[in-house]
Amino acid sequence: MTTYLAGFSLGLSLILAIGSQNAFVLKQGLKNQHVLIICAVCAISDAILISAGVAGFGAIVTQFPQIETFARYGGALFLTVYAVLSFKSALTTSHAMDSHVASESSTLKAVLTCLAFTWLNPHVYLDTVVLLGSISTQYHPEQLMFAVGAISASFVFFFTLGFGARFLAPFFRSPRSWKILEVFVGVIMLVIAFSLISGVSD
Repeated sequence: MTTYLAGFSLGLSLILAIGSQNAFVLKQGLKNQHVLIICAVCAISDAILISAGVAGFGAIVTQFPQIETFARYGGALFLTVYAVLSFKSALTTSHAMDSHVASESSTLKAVLTCLAFTWLNPHVYLDTVVLLGSISTQYHPEQLMFAVGAISASFVFFFTLGFGARFLAPFFRSPRSWKILEVFVGVIMLVIAFSLISGVSD
């Protein structure tokens, strides 16, 4: 149980900070759009990366830094484009907290966007694959329990963030609040994109 709690607490501490992925999950939760599948995609992606790290993939990433470089610049480009779209939405769109039925295409778009936020973010690899993977070796022979703890933290966090966002819904009934959120999300994306290019870690 001690090993499980160590993995859970460390995994949770690594994803608590407001980042591009978390901002996207929060936004989807506020809009009540594809919340279940978005939370599942984030949590399952973390589970795959954490498992890979504990299994030793972190050594491969360390040996081939090109993987991190590709994720760094690809992620920065993606975040910049998303930031521009957020600013454009804040200026040209009047959102409302109306429930609506999403089409299959919009679901696919949301999932692909979520995957991009997750897999094009080099900090995700550094946190889950390299950091958690290396720390798990300290808990030999209970690395599996450490990984389960870290994976559990991801599931708890993302589903709490996604479905807990609805409690902020009354505040976002105002179109002005949505514009503020779009600007906030855009700023976060640009800051993270700049940190990726400049090599500054979260």
